[in-house]
Amino acid sequence: MYYPVFRPRRLRQNETLRRLVRETHLRLDDLIQPLFVVHGRGVRQEISSMPGCFHLSVDELAKEAKEIAAMGIPGIILFGLPAAKDAVGSEAYAEDGVVQQAVRAVKDTVSDLLVMTDVCLCEYTSHGHCGVVERGQVKNDPTLELLARTALSHAEAGADVVAPSDMMDGRVSAIREALDEEGFEDTPIMAYSAKYASAFYGPFREAAAAAPQFGDRRTYQMDPANSDEALREVGLDLEEGADIVMVKPALPYLDIIWRVKQEFGGPIAAYHVSGEYAMLKAAGRLGWIDEERVLMETLTSIKRAGADLILTYAAKEAARLLENRP
Repeated sequence: MYYPVFRPRRLRQNETLRRLVRETHLRLDDLIQPLFVVHGRGVRQEISSMPGCFHLSVDELAKEAKEIAAMGIPGIILFGLPAAKDAVGSEAYAEDGVVQQAVRAVKDTVSDLLVMTDVCLCEYTSHGHCGVVERGQVKNDPTLELLARTALSHAEAGADVVAPSDMMDGRVSAIREALDEEGFEDTPIMAYSAKYASAFYGPFREAAAAAPQFGDRRTYQMDPANSDEALREVGLDLEEGADIVMVKPALPYLDIIWRVKQEFGGPIAAYHVSGEYAMLKAAGRLGWIDEERVLMETLTSIKRAGADLILTYAAKEAARLLENRP
């Protein structure tokens, strides 16, 4: 009978041994919690397709931010729902816009919590697209000025990081120039560089009321079949001044995260998006999976693929589980 000399199982016998030889470590410092802010006071309304996530008024969001900071989560990213929409998304770059108000409130409440802001127009436009629409087409270059104005208004409100998610060509350069000209040369840009035209965004479009009113976003978001193109997109954003690049969604695009990491190094963000989160929640509620274990396995796989930052609606849940790990 043959007896193996090398037995990998020796190092799997108990949790202590497994911890000692573990190759990938998911940490609290890897997590960013997305939040949705709305007008009003005392608003805390759960989003039906995203259990555990809420529409929060500015006062409630400040309380949420304080709790998140107390848990040790390093940062949040803000998405705003305006009071009114128009063709050019005016509230996106208004001084008293809902995100601008939220940034100030969070910074007044917990100044050391990192505040990132999503820079896009889709939540604010009446047509639901991420840019200026002319004759039924989303126009790239006229959109750049509005994105730059939006990013600048966020920085002026106190945002630590601005994060353009629109996928217009040249927007990182336009934002970098606008920030630098107004004295915000130290404000980092986290670009949604490889953002795919994914079906996994469905629950977010309910949460942000951001579904396009005609057509879809495939003329500016990436084709899910493409991999080499992601490297070109990331390379362009880095050349234009992006400080962090992002792959979105995360789980269906672990190969893209890996390729980007190998080609460019870090820092790289990955977005564990609403559809991924909603499926996990639904299966967990039905008892089809061990929700906590699947969540941690999912986030670990994203980290293992090469992500340095993970934006996830489950950041608070993951933080609690990490705190209770042996």
